[in-house]
Amino acid sequence: MANPSFPLPNQPAPVAETVDTLSDGTLVKRRIGRMRACSEKNDKGKLCAGHLKRWYFFGEEVSRKYGKDAEVYRCEKCKTLYLPHPEEEPRTGTLSW
Repeated sequence: MANPSFPLPNQPAPVAETVDTLSDGTLVKRRIGRMRACSEKNDKGKLCAGHLKRWYFFGEEVSRKYGKDAEVYRCEKCKTLYLPHPEEEPRTGTLSW
């Protein structure tokens, strides 16, 4: 059975959908399954590919929109925010894998 996170060679790759844009211009996207690197492209079309790290110290706007205990990831390079994939289990505990 094919894994839905990994497309077959004749299928297009899944894309992280943009969910929101914060007031300061920061993009908020939804992660695709097992996504570990940023998929945002710059003005020249170059892929960012920064590592997505769990972000705990988000501001008031993010906590108001997504909850104060939201699972939020942030790209270490371009600072784009990512919400978890809806079909993956939450990674909220210490060493919970």
